[in-house]
Amino acid sequence: MKVLMIGGTGRISAAVSKRAVEKGIDLYLLNRGSQNEFFPQGAKQIVADGRDETSLREALRGQMFDVVVDWIGYLPAQAEMDIRVFEGITKQFIYISSASAYQKPPARFLITEETPLENPHWQYSRDKIACEEIFFEAHRKRGFPITVVRPSHTYGATSLPMIFPGRQSPYSVIARMKSGKPIIVPGDGNSLWVVTHNTDFAKAFVGLLGNEKAIGEAYHITSDEVLTWDAIVQTIGRAAGFEPKLYHMATDFITACHPEVHPELVGDKINSVVFDNAKVKAVAPEFVCTTGLAEGAKLTLDWFDAHPALKQRDEAWEGLCDRLIAAHEAGKVAFERS
Repeated sequence: MKVLMIGGTGRISAAVSKRAVEKGIDLYLLNRGSQNEFFPQGAKQIVADGRDETSLREALRGQMFDVVVDWIGYLPAQAEMDIRVFEGITKQFIYISSASAYQKPPARFLITEETPLENPHWQYSRDKIACEEIFFEAHRKRGFPITVVRPSHTYGATSLPMIFPGRQSPYSVIARMKSGKPIIVPGDGNSLWVVTHNTDFAKAFVGLLGNEKAIGEAYHITSDEVLTWDAIVQTIGRAAGFEPKLYHMATDFITACHPEVHPELVGDKINSVVFDNAKVKAVAPEFVCTTGLAEGAKLTLDWFDAHPALKQRDEAWEGLCDRLIAAHEAGKVAFERS
């Protein structure tokens, strides 16, 4: 099977690329010419700008693929370009959407692929919904061979799944724990969340490659391990050898002080989510999650130990945390004095 991936070495896609090569797939990764440690041995590189139509057409002239995967498409105009470029040169096109596109807040406890796509809080999610609509319209009208995949919170060697993380360095939260500073958990910490290790995600995803049953369908791929946010932060801390100090703070307070995080918190992470993975399991029987968060966090920390130069602190994020906590404590004092 000949597979082209636009991207393929990112947080989620690196594990998929590695597993695809291990399964004997003839894999091509298209990017602007860079290779990192996650570029799998045995894959071939095509150098082009995956967001430039002319560059794509020139690089792919005369090529045919069994499957094309777009890991980097976010906007409706990009979806329309993908259809123009790849219609007729692939038997299956897989678009990476997002589970954040599901209704927020969810009206029902269990999320299935039939859950409405509606997120008034996050433009990123609305753009993903619009892209899905474009692809499925092309499928209905012209038979464009679309499969949509909706990852939820997926992590791997280079990342830790946190609800309120530092943007510049995922290791910042570990450094903050180590220094004994409180870790902010929005809400009361009891909302439910699902995190998925990228190696488990890859088992399901590779099972969709070239799978005729997946044409015209959408699938989410998540772990069945459901944890509270308190438990997630505690599990990560314990993997690092610390018992983290949790500091609960109302989401409304955080977003009023720092509106930038409103879309991601209110439009995604603060909502309790539990996913039914029966649909993808029916077509990808190798999909069995075996890496729980305790093990997955340890794998990430081991990777950082092997890359000490990347154990950086996000000073801006730490300063934000300190200011939020100070303001929160000052509010308590002001109320007690009133």
